[in-house]
Amino acid sequence: METDPLAGVTVFVTAARARTFTQAAAQLGLTKSAVGKAVARLEERLGFKLFHRTTRVTTLTTDGEAYLVACTAAIAEIRAAQSALGANPQRLSGRLHIDMPVAFGRRVLLPVLMEIARPHPDLGLTLTFTDATSDLLQDGVDLAIRFGALPDSGDLVARHLVTQQRIICAAPAYLSAYGTPQTLAEVHGHRCIVGTLQGPPLVWWVNGGAAQQDEQRFTPPATHRLSDGEAMVTAAVGGLGLAQLPVSLVREQIHDGRLIQVLPSCSGAGVEVHAVWPRQSHLNPRLRYVIDRLLDQAAQGRLD
Repeated sequence: METDPLAGVTVFVTAARARTFTQAAAQLGLTKSAVGKAVARLEERLGFKLFHRTTRVTTLTTDGEAYLVACTAAIAEIRAAQSALGANPQRLSGRLHIDMPVAFGRRVLLPVLMEIARPHPDLGLTLTFTDATSDLLQDGVDLAIRFGALPDSGDLVARHLVTQQRIICAAPAYLSAYGTPQTLAEVHGHRCIVGTLQGPPLVWWVNGGAAQQDEQRFTPPATHRLSDGEAMVTAAVGGLGLAQLPVSLVREQIHDGRLIQVLPSCSGAGVEVHAVWPRQSHLNPRLRYVIDRLLDQAAQGRLD
């Protein structure tokens, strides 16, 4: 079996910080001789000296200083892992910055996040709502909710939450004035509400009909360009044109008749929703707790 790589490390770090074997022994509850023997065994295993030792002074060698830095970082990683994996959810504290799309965040996520945070009065949330793609690392975002395909990045971790159906819809007043399109080709003669380069998509993703179920990219007329999904819903209800939106944003409006679904055979294409966070060695307890609860809620259909 391989020698335990951590054998003697705690003794070494304590002695290095204490600067004397006598004080290190007192802190560790060992004898000065036991500390010296542990350091000697570690030096033998490493193949280099860690301390310059005299009768009065104990100082680190150059190799010892470098090894202390490495050991301190390793111990910090181990403690972080223990804290994250063994955290008591009743003692969550600190602040978590969550960034999310405007309409989905307000209508779907905000009620869920309030339930998640309510049992933990020491947990503070910073919630930002934007349909622009923010830089998580630059903007100090701990967790982001993102629609659509994600760019490849070694700096980010993503977990799938839910896949939402996209629906093409319009207000009854609009359809009364301009007619109801029966094919995608007819959409080119209509007024449409789309997103912007930094917000919701400018294009639609549609199915090709009964004979062709593969998703296709479709570019509708960009009559009105709006930078967030909430505004797009309001504009569609107001009769400004056709819009394609995730079902969670328009379910209520379709149910009460303020919006009517059109081209249902083309609307089966789904959009994936992910939780995304900066890659790190160990998730802090509050971030791990919120991610786990969001996954639970997604599994129960709360994010559909």
